[in-house]
Amino acid sequence: MIHSNDNALNTLQGIEYLVGNSDISNKPLVPYSNIVCDFLAILSEKLMKHRDIGLYPDVMSFSFWCRKANLNILKKQYNQIDQIRLGRGIAFHITPSNVPVNFAFSLCFGLIAGNTNIVRVSSKHMPQIELICSVINNLLIQPRFIEINSRVIVIRYKRSDEVTSMLSSLCDIRIIWGGDNTINSIRKFNISPRCVDLAFSDRYSIAIIDSNSISNISSKELEKVAINFYNDAYIMDQNACSSPHILFWHGKITKKNKTRFWNAVYNVALVRYDLTNIKAIDKYNKILNQSIDDDNIAHIVNLDNLVTYIELKHMENNLCDYKGMFGLFYTYEITSLDVLATMINNKFQTLAHYGLSRTQLKELVLKNNITGIDRIVPLGRALDMSIIWDGYDVVSYLSRVIDIH
Repeated sequence: MIHSNDNALNTLQGIEYLVGNSDISNKPLVPYSNIVCDFLAILSEKLMKHRDIGLYPDVMSFSFWCRKANLNILKKQYNQIDQIRLGRGIAFHITPSNVPVNFAFSLCFGLIAGNTNIVRVSSKHMPQIELICSVINNLLIQPRFIEINSRVIVIRYKRSDEVTSMLSSLCDIRIIWGGDNTINSIRKFNISPRCVDLAFSDRYSIAIIDSNSISNISSKELEKVAINFYNDAYIMDQNACSSPHILFWHGKITKKNKTRFWNAVYNVALVRYDLTNIKAIDKYNKILNQSIDDDNIAHIVNLDNLVTYIELKHMENNLCDYKGMFGLFYTYEITSLDVLATMINNKFQTLAHYGLSRTQLKELVLKNNITGIDRIVPLGRALDMSIIWDGYDVVSYLSRVIDIH
């Protein structure tokens, strides 16, 4: 244990501790230790029973992810690998301000890998962060979790090079979530020679729907497809790196099928989405400016401002510049997935799909040797978090192998 009287954390000013304090452990655990899995499973149970859980679908998704059944599956998969591992030590997490629950997933990854975790959250006050931290604090005061108490530190501080530099010097690994500029600014701070960085940078995600599949399904099934698309895009206002911005229509495309799909999405958004005045104004300004400046726009369709899609004339090398918000999407028609492969680069993260076979998707990746796309998931699962993220096996990266012969 590093106690406060000999811990550099104790000298830092301007830190607000949401969870924990400056007394931290520097002793790593094995990945998927029993105490960590028990702690996360009970955290899941407490969150699920919280009176406010229904207000925050993202908190509900997080609590579902760290439930006991899922942890057991992950642990079983890990145990099949015959390696001796320990956490790297102290992990410093810098988490984004636009995805409130991201900090909790990052913390889970660090804990599961066997690390002590110092997690910096946004200086913005977000109810999801307060809710999760409150439940964590209530668990950490229990005697059975005394071993976890010194391994979970959640802090908030205003931008400070001094604090970030000091924390960087203390850690054995940094997990940096954010834009490219954020990552570059963090990397300027010195770290110990053995410290490693795991950076999750700006990424871009897309969706593909086979048009024929839309024409062949019932209204009830179409509603499910629309709900899945809504969950991928609207829950995070397309702020998540895995939320789709462009929808590619594939196969035999008809106006009837496209209209049928977008009307279904509209019906879902009409019931579920809160389009505030600020969101509506920002969205309108973006559409207005783009319609003036971009000659690649063929057609704009607006369904009561809840669903707006812009049909593009042709594919561009700068597809990542087409970023939607608050239910604004871009669309383009392709007859072959090979066409799409020419535009994919390492900025692309998730491809959400409907109506395509595993063989088609596998061929897209391997036949074209694409340099981007780290996740291919069915519609409705774009926001699902996984220990495989951005092409990294995160728990493996956050731990080290002890090679014994």
